Amino acid sequence: MRIGHGYDVHRLVENRKLILGGVEIPFEKGLLGHSDADVLAHAVSDALLGAVALGDIGGMFPDTDPRYRGADSLCLLEQVVRVVREAGWAVGNIDATVVAQAPKLKGWILSMREKLAAACGVEVSQVSVKATTEEGLGFTGSGEGIAAHAVCLLLPA
Repeated sequence: MRIGHGYDVHRLVENRKLILGGVEIPFEKGLLGHSDADVLAHAVSDALLGAVALGDIGGMFPDTDPRYRGADSLCLLEQVVRVVREAGWAVGNIDATVVAQAPKLKGWILSMREKLAAACGVEVSQVSVKATTEEGLGFTGSGEGIAAHAVCLLLPA
């Protein structure tokens, strides 16, 4: 088996949609990035790539490549999963945490799990998503940005 860890962070800005785990969340700000800046999907992608020692999504989908401008991060995650499978591995489970002072995410957690599971080709029961604040501390606590951590377990395919 293999274990991977992923981490991503993006700045919150006005005039952008907030996309987390492929779900558009109503909020006055969104995440700034070359793609749709979905920190949750990016962290999951990085965990999967890390588990098979293939780097990170920045290497696979560079922000210098115009093909990825505004890209749907779930589509990128699907490509990552394909590479993981080609390397001989299957997703056992994913556990992720979104760190954001606001908005409250409880009402969208199941939708995020469903979308991530579909992109990874696994059951919803194999994907956990949690959300937490940092009690007003740091850049996430001050509302400057949102971060996400993810770990995954890969099993031989």
